[in-house]
Amino acid sequence: MFSQFALHERLLKAVAALNFEEPTPVQAAAIPLALQGRDLRVTAKTGSGKTAAFVLPVLNRLVDLKQKRVEIRALVLLPTRELAQQTLKEIERFAQFTFIKAGMITGGEDFKEQAAMLRKVPDILVGTPGRMLEQLNAGNLKLEHVQVVVLDEADRMLDMGFSEDVERLCGECPSREQTLLFSATTGGAGLRDMIGKVLKDPEHLMLNTVSQLNDGTRQQIITADHNQHKEQIVQWLLANETYQKAIIFTNTRVMADRIYGHLVAKDVKAFVLHGDKDQKDRKLAIERLKQGGAKVLVATDVAARGLDVDGLDLVINFDMPRSGDEYVHRIGRTGRAGNEGLAVSLICHGDWNLMSSIERYLKQSFERRVIKEVKGTYSGPKKVKASGKAAGVKKKKTDKKGDKKVVAKRKPTAKPKPNAPLASADGLAPLKRRKPAPAAE
Repeated sequence: MFSQFALHERLLKAVAALNFEEPTPVQAAAIPLALQGRDLRVTAKTGSGKTAAFVLPVLNRLVDLKQKRVEIRALVLLPTRELAQQTLKEIERFAQFTFIKAGMITGGEDFKEQAAMLRKVPDILVGTPGRMLEQLNAGNLKLEHVQVVVLDEADRMLDMGFSEDVERLCGECPSREQTLLFSATTGGAGLRDMIGKVLKDPEHLMLNTVSQLNDGTRQQIITADHNQHKEQIVQWLLANETYQKAIIFTNTRVMADRIYGHLVAKDVKAFVLHGDKDQKDRKLAIERLKQGGAKVLVATDVAARGLDVDGLDLVINFDMPRSGDEYVHRIGRTGRAGNEGLAVSLICHGDWNLMSSIERYLKQSFERRVIKEVKGTYSGPKKVKASGKAAGVKKKKTDKKGDKKVVAKRKPTAKPKPNAPLASADGLAPLKRRKPAPAAE
């Protein structure tokens, strides 16, 4: 029960009103330590409830402040606008019985309106690093009195190139007493470097390894001959699988638009989401998906983080993600909160080695699936190495005509005899050898 935590009564009232009963493992592990003021480095899978694990301790720190707001006291940094919007909503839900106010600044919104919001001085500021730095450089953002900084999805912020921005913003908070860093993956050397720079003697909480994905998610692969064949498989899955909502992931904006166009032509209620879409279109796509106005979202990895939609139970990787971490974040959109989900990856000849690398990274083996109605000719490599990757075939050298190239052995060159005549430069007449000059006495 949440009553076991030393939370303010107004926060416990909000928890009860929201029907939160049993804390999740990440909440049970992180909240007590965060309430003690410890710096935390938490690794927990997507959909594990980590937002509440940092929101409640932050609110508890601020709940007894005076009603009059004179400075920003908490800073929450996130990689995407969508994740920032969802986090702001969570803060507002848990703070509903307090006087704590939160604001948000992200890219894609009106800069002057954000500056006006900052002049009202919210207690908690939520946003993306790039836009926060722009407001800071413009003199609109003051961080001198920030007490706690939260870095959510820190591994993703590093992937997006925000490392220096995050470090700069943390450095602009000289009164910072606590830093909480959350990520879905271990992140690697870059994340370890950031941890060393911004956290002080942190408590490390490893709530899951990367291989511990959502338990209710089945992971399958279907082989395909080419992209057109993949599109046929996608259409079959959308027509025959039982699902409430689905996301189709691609690696490029061009492919996302192409698939979206074909789905609309088939009268599928779909939206597309990628970096070329402005903020209004992105909001519309997510809201329609949440409200049920659309069943299918076609997206690049811009939507792989921070997208929390009820009833999302089918993820299709049209393109295999480029890393194991991205795979984790993509399929983390489904099978949340104990629900069942299905993740299907479509594999062409060029995708096989990447797929096998991700299997090794996750220490899992994906279920192989064949759909008779759309079965192709490619079913995987004929030979595989011990690593699972395709075994390459050494090609024999051929000449221009396609025949096997035969390399003739070169005969050893004969050494000239001591007294043999030398050939001239034009090869016409032999040259006479000069007599050696007499030795000097």
